[in-house]
Amino acid sequence: MRRPFESALAFLISLVKNIAPKDSIEAMLAVQMVSVHAAAMRSACRLALTDDIPQQESLTRALTRLARTFASQIEALSRHRNNGERAITVRNLSVQDGGRAIVGNVTQHASMIVAEPNVDVEDGAIA
Repeated sequence: MRRPFESALAFLISLVKNIAPKDSIEAMLAVQMVSVHAAAMRSACRLALTDDIPQQESLTRALTRLARTFASQIEALSRHRNNGERAITVRNLSVQDGGRAIVGNVTQHASMIVAEPNVDVEDGAIA
């Protein structure tokens, strides 16, 4: 039978594997994310078990900071995986009469939009 520490460690390792890091930066970030998550869960458990108001306030602050850190780490992993670019997907688009839309892959850099050639849609016809 596994000791509790070994079971917890195996669980944490499985979380890192499920994040599926693709390079050493992602691996380090995944380990940090799992550690922050574990600390947040410990804080949440301790918060649920205490009746001491000052301790509740302290644990609430710690839990809030850990949750914010975890959210920042998720964003950092996403930015790293997307080479610093945020992916935006538009699922539904309505174009009124006289309107124009671009159909295809569009990449925006600073103040310039680059689209694939010959995919401009104007008045319902592909150019």
